[in-house]
Amino acid sequence: MTNNTTNYVLVPGFWLGASVWRPVADALSERGHVVHAVDLSGMGERAHLASPETDLTTHIDDVVHLLEQQNLHDVVLVGHSYGALVTTGAADRVPERVARLVYIDSGPLPDGMAQADFEGPEARAANDELVMTQGQGWKLAPPPWSVLAADVAGVDDTAVAALVEGSQPQPWLTATQPVALTGAWERLPRTGVLCSFSLEQLQQMAPHAPVFAHMVDGDWTYVELPTWHWPMISRPAELAMVLDSVSR
Repeated sequence: MTNNTTNYVLVPGFWLGASVWRPVADALSERGHVVHAVDLSGMGERAHLASPETDLTTHIDDVVHLLEQQNLHDVVLVGHSYGALVTTGAADRVPERVARLVYIDSGPLPDGMAQADFEGPEARAANDELVMTQGQGWKLAPPPWSVLAADVAGVDDTAVAALVEGSQPQPWLTATQPVALTGAWERLPRTGVLCSFSLEQLQQMAPHAPVFAHMVDGDWTYVELPTWHWPMISRPAELAMVLDSVSR
């Protein structure tokens, strides 16, 4: 491995697998980096492993096992959306293997909080209802991608079709199991890539919302990449450039 080569581990958010990272992973590989895009248990090509027992700990274990089995060190650990809970949990377990945490339009949740509670009790209740009525009591169906992608620059019908094909119902226990952290991850430098909200908006929200408190305290740098919540779809080349830059 050359001095300019970095190990990247890319963790997707809800519903999606490693394929969502392909354009970004290819661009980083072309720059000489080593890239591991992750299919979490029950997602992507590992969809057959989904079960009512699949939870946040399952997914954290997936990433920790990858780091250990591949003997990866000095890793840039990248989490998008829900994937940020997974990467923070993994870094908390094996901080000695991680050089930097990167949060794509997301951030670390406070210890004891669950992803399902991020948007408040009304959203949690609505999703609980969907899980019970349409998800066999244990999984949440993907959103209507074509509706979410309507009028988003850089997202065409082909991209929407790839999202539809690449998404799976999310085991709901991954969202309802609270985060359990020791604080070891807090020693690591962090980069926030802000897409659907700006740094100014983040700074305005943080004093009033504990969920954002971890995003203004500690060793943070920020990059604004304005687009929708899935920049690896809408602006993959620019996202790859941002990720390449954080390793230097």
